[in-house]
Amino acid sequence: MPLRLPRKTAPVAAVAVLAAAMTLTAQHPSEAAASRVRLGSASDVSRTSWNGPAFTMNGAGGVVAASMSRAVDEIRGGSGSIDVVVLAGSAPTSGSKTPECDTVMGLTGVNSCTTWTLTAAADGNNSQVNTDVRNAEFVYFAGGDQCRYAAWKGTALEASVESVVAKGGGSGGGSAGHHINSPLVYDACNGSVTSSEALANPYDRYIGFTTGMFQWANYGGVINDSHFVARDRMGRSMAFVARAIKDGLTTNGAAWAVGVEEGGGSLFLDRNGMATQYGKDAYVVLGDHRPEQAVDRKPLTYSNFKIWRLTPGATFDFKNRPTCGYYLRSVTNGTPDPNLYSGTPVTNCGSQGGGGSLAESEPNDTRDTADDATALTLPGSITGSMKSTGDRDYFKVGLASGQTATVNCAVPTAYDADLYWLDSTGSTLERSVNDGAGSNESVTFTRTASGSGTYYVDVEAYSGSGSSTYSCTVSKS
Repeated sequence: MPLRLPRKTAPVAAVAVLAAAMTLTAQHPSEAAASRVRLGSASDVSRTSWNGPAFTMNGAGGVVAASMSRAVDEIRGGSGSIDVVVLAGSAPTSGSKTPECDTVMGLTGVNSCTTWTLTAAADGNNSQVNTDVRNAEFVYFAGGDQCRYAAWKGTALEASVESVVAKGGGSGGGSAGHHINSPLVYDACNGSVTSSEALANPYDRYIGFTTGMFQWANYGGVINDSHFVARDRMGRSMAFVARAIKDGLTTNGAAWAVGVEEGGGSLFLDRNGMATQYGKDAYVVLGDHRPEQAVDRKPLTYSNFKIWRLTPGATFDFKNRPTCGYYLRSVTNGTPDPNLYSGTPVTNCGSQGGGGSLAESEPNDTRDTADDATALTLPGSITGSMKSTGDRDYFKVGLASGQTATVNCAVPTAYDADLYWLDSTGSTLERSVNDGAGSNESVTFTRTASGSGTYYVDVEAYSGSGSSTYSCTVSKS
């Protein structure tokens, strides 16, 4: 996010990356040239169809390996590989010149990752940039300044990114890259605003919006925000929502904010509109009526924002948005209620996505003693703990022909647990074995055989143990 400045003009300059693998294109002498660095294969993947779209919305600029790995797997349908393009508005000032691609290239199923550093609005019409993007299956917007990205509205690059999603690929980003992936963008082109400033005046001159850029399916009426808890941005998101409703920037008299925390927070959105939270918390904020007071130079008054807190592993159905599971908070004359980031839901609908939950019951260390999750209302959650270094927890699930099951496990830092998807005989069909205590795990499996089948979710201790609870979200599509 940019610093608050008295005035901010359109971005025109940045430092160019110089590397052996880059491609340079000529621009005005006062601007740094667009630069290109490609890692991995020099040739793009050629394939007729993809299984997305899939999206990753991150609270900070960096790629979150767990959610990005899931996006890669869903787009490629569990086989083959994809090409990724990273778009950045400026080069890193230290360290690697390709930090996002460094992470992406360590994931299974990635053929190449190309970083483009673009420093001017005109770069959106660069032919080589657009060729790379259209040949890719995922576009990641790096952190930095979303005003630079908003300047690409109406260029060829906007259409190129949309074509990636349309063919079943994906899009995402972190920090500024998270902002640009919502249909209503807080663009920060006039400078950055704090929560106290926005609540004191929801028409503060530092609040500006860009509309009509990316309109992803199932994600309508949303304005994204990042670094959410660490920088106390709930208040300004409330002001953004009130402004959106008052000014008619969204439809049906309602607006939604999605705030994701930094430090590994990532909201993954699948092709059916089901979101799963990774790493750190996220918040969904709904305003469903006009503000009592939202005018220039007067503090905001708005009663009963509906807020869903999504902890790691929780789900939220953006296609069929829930009407339960939220808590309420208000703003009166610019002063918000206390405890904005936690609250008791007014109505309880199981997990945040509206499903049920099932806690393990020992012994469940074999398929014969597995906890039965076949009747679990989905999307739902299964929970347990690695009580010993040799603990294995089994959960029985069913899957019909053509159905895809996805299991996402949020693992506490007390131990390292791995995740397996087994068939009825105990054979491993999919597995997730990320290294390190607290590393989240995720698997996806599609049943192609006719009829219905029995499968098992197997959570196994790899190292360490303890009473801390893991939580796995199970969903079907």
